[in-house]
Amino acid sequence: MSQVKENDTVKVHYTGKLTDGQVFDSSLEREPLEFTLGQGQLIPGFENGILNMSVNEKKTINIPSAEAYGEVRQELLQEIPKSELPQDIKPEKGMGLVSRTPDGRDIQLVVAEVKEESIVVDANHPLAGKDLIFDVEVIAIN
Repeated sequence: MSQVKENDTVKVHYTGKLTDGQVFDSSLEREPLEFTLGQGQLIPGFENGILNMSVNEKKTINIPSAEAYGEVRQELLQEIPKSELPQDIKPEKGMGLVSRTPDGRDIQLVVAEVKEESIVVDANHPLAGKDLIFDVEVIAIN
């Protein structure tokens, strides 16, 4: 029976959870996730976790934050005066915002804190600093 190895294209079903059990993503209600190992498409801990698995094999993978989305980087937190926000926006903690860089790229931000005259926005990945748990089943190996 073949096993998942580097450069294989695989299809997997997965459920991603935080250590408190909260589900943040799952493929169970849609098509399986298809990707090629070794191309950096997924977090390192996920790719490493399915190496050597066989078709129909199920496994739980525990991924420390360092092998997932990394630690929270303080330099990605920025304080912005409320006067720089569009007037129709009333910022609230947890609200998503989009900022455009000078070269035209969009950056996803989350309001981390609302102060009297300013807000603090966070450009870290929402799962940065979190250990993740994935329940995985290999559906196909090509």
